[in-house]
Amino acid sequence: MLVDFQTATEMIATGRPFFLAADETVLARLPRGNWIAGTIPYFMDATGGVVSKDRVFVNEAPACATETRVAWYAEEDLPGITRDAPQNGFSVLIVPAMSYAHVSYARHAPGYHDIFLKPIIGWVAGVHLADLGKVTPKVWNGRTGDPSDQDAVAMHVSLPAGKLASIGIVNLFSQGDGDAITFEQEGFSVRDCLVGGEKTNFAEYIASHDVDIRSPLVADYCGTAVNVSFQAVNQKESTVSLYAPVFKGVEYRIAAPVADYVKEFSARVPSGSVNPVFSCNCILNFLYSELEGKKTGSIVGPITFGEIAYQLLNQTLVYLEIKD
Repeated sequence: MLVDFQTATEMIATGRPFFLAADETVLARLPRGNWIAGTIPYFMDATGGVVSKDRVFVNEAPACATETRVAWYAEEDLPGITRDAPQNGFSVLIVPAMSYAHVSYARHAPGYHDIFLKPIIGWVAGVHLADLGKVTPKVWNGRTGDPSDQDAVAMHVSLPAGKLASIGIVNLFSQGDGDAITFEQEGFSVRDCLVGGEKTNFAEYIASHDVDIRSPLVADYCGTAVNVSFQAVNQKESTVSLYAPVFKGVEYRIAAPVADYVKEFSARVPSGSVNPVFSCNCILNFLYSELEGKKTGSIVGPITFGEIAYQLLNQTLVYLEIKD
């Protein structure tokens, strides 16, 4: 739920475990407690999409949880998250956008031991779009009061026997039938790409092929579509900025067209059929589906610069349910 600062403070004082999202100016003033958080001023609330720099989105761990543990993960520590995750339960992981941890998790998480056997869900912290390049996204460990713009933070939540954590993913996109595109340089900003083995400037390719950058690049990882979303195309500098890094050795294609983004997204969002204890939605779905002021049923939570459902995702909606 989206609450004011005083209400968030009172909730933290109960000692219950929370996953929080708010602007940095708010998170920096919250009291220490049993919480983790990431920066973002965009939210899906029960009343609809909201942009706010003075409120806090509060997700409480399920009442049936038997134990919670908070841990920091530097880039080199991230492979250990599955070892630290409970045998029965789930982990909420928050990563600062454009950080070392962000790049490392995007690249290596699919290869972590037991990654698809341990429910790991979470999001990539961001900033107001007007603050891009001016303010760094951050995550917070509420138990110590410490922030970081490079390391990830997680809360591991244990569940009793008879309860099971289940992750759901809504992704509109699949690979289109256009050119296969690869990259010789990895990162969030790219200049050149290879199309049919021939080097070309990626910004020029996008312009000459009239690519709608609301549609992401899509890689096929063993049958799973993983999106890399466009942030901006700078024709003057001949560069393309992305919300997730591209990697060498991976074949991408522009996503197959979606006839009506708003209609298709609205149709796929579960409404009334799920009761998530945590959910988050991509900033691009928020923008392209014009969700400010619009409700998305029972799906509420932070709007993100990337989503985590086992591995790092882009331009998706993810949610976590607890089932008997």
